[in-house]
Amino acid sequence: MTEIHRGGIDETVESDDYLAKRTLRSGSAGWVLLAGLGVSYVISGDYAGWNNGLTEGGFGGLGIAAIIIAGMYLAMVLGMAELSSALPAAGGGYTFARRALGPWGGFATGTAILIEYAIAPAAIATFIGGYVESLNLFGITDGWWVYLAVYAIFIGIHLTGAGEALKAMFVITAIALVGLVIFAIAAIGHFDWSNLTNIAPTDAVGAGDWLPHGYLGIWAAIPFAIWFFLAIEGVPLAAEEAREPEKNVPRGIIIAMMMLIVTGAAVFWLATGALGANETSTAADPLVQALGDSGVAKVVNYIGLAGLVASFFSIMYAYSRQTFALSRAGYLPKGLSVTNSRKAPTLALIVPGVVGFILSLTGEGAMLLNMAVFGAALSYVLMMISHIVLRVREPSMPRPYRTPGGIVTTGFALLIAAVAVIATFLVSPTAALWTLGAFVVFMLYFALYSRHHLVANSPDEEFAALAEAEKELE
Repeated sequence: MTEIHRGGIDETVESDDYLAKRTLRSGSAGWVLLAGLGVSYVISGDYAGWNNGLTEGGFGGLGIAAIIIAGMYLAMVLGMAELSSALPAAGGGYTFARRALGPWGGFATGTAILIEYAIAPAAIATFIGGYVESLNLFGITDGWWVYLAVYAIFIGIHLTGAGEALKAMFVITAIALVGLVIFAIAAIGHFDWSNLTNIAPTDAVGAGDWLPHGYLGIWAAIPFAIWFFLAIEGVPLAAEEAREPEKNVPRGIIIAMMMLIVTGAAVFWLATGALGANETSTAADPLVQALGDSGVAKVVNYIGLAGLVASFFSIMYAYSRQTFALSRAGYLPKGLSVTNSRKAPTLALIVPGVVGFILSLTGEGAMLLNMAVFGAALSYVLMMISHIVLRVREPSMPRPYRTPGGIVTTGFALLIAAVAVIATFLVSPTAALWTLGAFVVFMLYFALYSRHHLVANSPDEEFAALAEAEKELE
């Protein structure tokens, strides 16, 4: 083995056998499956979670926050479309930041993404438990059985391979989208304008019917507005398993974003108008509650469960690929990236799943949601910095897709993402501090151990080495 030492980072050139045991199945997805994956990541956010933001900001506060956050995500997606076309690898945001910000920035970004993806399924599992209990399925009244079942079943499906998993996700997501259409048609008949403003105004600055908690409520609602789009940035993680990733990944993530803007706006407006802002704010299953005791409500309840399962299933895919990429490059223990005969990363699926299951046992869906948002927002800051740095430092880097507006677009996303990081402390300082603590532990692991054991010939490190070589030639 060849050892390389530079800038306090130690890298080893591993054997071909090392990489052969850590390969994914290429060509498993075109842009349609990738767009479905993007929607699948997020669609549970239409069914539950976002409504807690009404408690913080009321209809007006959450509405303004959602518009701002939708703009941020659209700008970010356009930036990530460019980065994914230039650097198509399973590391996604970590790969982009590794090229732009070096090993420390790359690992920080990958860690923030991994924290988001490990915690988000735990939050979704608690929502699944709420739906199962409301349906009285199998007589279950204690959610932990549900959490265990969904983790075990869907890890098992993922172990069969990416192609099979992505197709299963696509079918479940299609069912969930049908459920949203059924809900929208039914909710129109229950809509009442007065329901939007039935939260009593407080004495906060700027408080009124539309902003019952004043201007500060807009800021406090931001983490919940993020739930409408959280995890769409995971589409580039499928790059190594996609056909023509430089074309299909940008197309898939942009189409998914457009669809999610439409579904998020419809659900927010119609559910609140049908049930009432005050009642919606505390509902475990807001879409079902909005339709009352009706046959359509029961149908939406069952399909809502499919929506939650779709996001749970797909984010599990995302955390496994982020873990796989970091492990293959030596940032995390290398055994986590070994793939099975179906080219699925076994321990990368199981280990974060065990962590998520333990977190789900708290039953604190709202707190877990805020923890996931903290990791997500931090990763957005780092990824947008990466886009700007690469545009400035490597203007001639091949980019099959270029972000409209360039660094102005991603600069806007960077600014709002930074505000979102601070907002998580405003909503739940405890959740944000716990997540920050986990992030610090990961960084200490890198500082003390893994920066001395990186793999020089992993795809992500080779991208960075190529950039350095080109810079030296210039």
